[in-house]
Amino acid sequence: MEEVKANSVVQSPPLLLEVSKLKKYFPVYKGLMRKVINYVRAVDDVSFNVRHGETLGLVGESGCGKTTVSRCILRALPATDGEILFHADNGSTIDLIKLNRRQLQPLRPQMQMIFQDPYGSLNPRMTIFDIVGEPLYVHGMRKRAEREDKVADLLKLVGMRPEYMQRYPHAFSGGQRQRIGIARALALHPRLVVADEPVSALDVSVQAQVLNLLLELQEKLKLTYVFVAHDLSVVKHICDRVCVMYVGKIVEMASTADLFNYPLHPYTAALMKSVPIPDPLCRNEIQELPGEVASPVNPPKGCYFHPRCKFAVDVCRNSPPFLREIVPNHFVSCHLAEELQLEGI
Repeated sequence: MEEVKANSVVQSPPLLLEVSKLKKYFPVYKGLMRKVINYVRAVDDVSFNVRHGETLGLVGESGCGKTTVSRCILRALPATDGEILFHADNGSTIDLIKLNRRQLQPLRPQMQMIFQDPYGSLNPRMTIFDIVGEPLYVHGMRKRAEREDKVADLLKLVGMRPEYMQRYPHAFSGGQRQRIGIARALALHPRLVVADEPVSALDVSVQAQVLNLLLELQEKLKLTYVFVAHDLSVVKHICDRVCVMYVGKIVEMASTADLFNYPLHPYTAALMKSVPIPDPLCRNEIQELPGEVASPVNPPKGCYFHPRCKFAVDVCRNSPPFLREIVPNHFVSCHLAEELQLEGI
């Protein structure tokens, strides 16, 4: 029996989502004739994959393109170029970018989103029954009694009482509203859930409750998450792998443990140093990065991070780096990754 265990190979879960060379450019107009003079490169050549049952984190400063990536995945925004391959439940692999609105509709139940703002994402003129039950109605559940039973089950699933379904969003706190948003996202039994900073607008104590709820639901319902965040402590708690983005590009991608313990990119290390240590006896001297974030309209030549990097050399200023695997399953976009000794958390 021991020999069988020793010789057995642990297989990775199958892929659910493959994003390849994704680009999203927004045109910049000028003049009365609205002539296109440039483009905002919000997402510029981003590639990653997500496996069944895992949580992939997208992190970075505001404006780095992480939310744009998440909205392109769900086709809330049309991508400029690239591939978004989704492995559907019928076994087929579909490029979401090539589908029109009618072709996308059968896939919508398999992909859902949890929005950042629990106040703005719920219609104040609709009851909770209407909000959570609307996806069910759109996708064929026309009988009100059936929807009421389903909404009651969903509210119980996220820790709320079924009798709340006839109330309006203003009657609930921020944490309760986010639970309602989660219930709406789970109404159609999705396989992929994109969470766009779902706890950033909540109090710290409520954040922990919502994060633990997401982990419980993932285990119970076999969900796969793409988790967008800027709070590294949240990412460390919930994510299996992390992609660090800077000015529309992925600069580092690794498992959560490897990324936090052994960062290979100077920008990742700078993000780590910005995390406050919850110990009054420990002095954490936060060092701000010099300069400003590069403009996605007119990014610098070479590595986008080199104007702010204290390790930058001539090759960084003249030649753009590419995402490469330095150690197994640890990718970084830095010319000097093998030479630097950076501190993690």
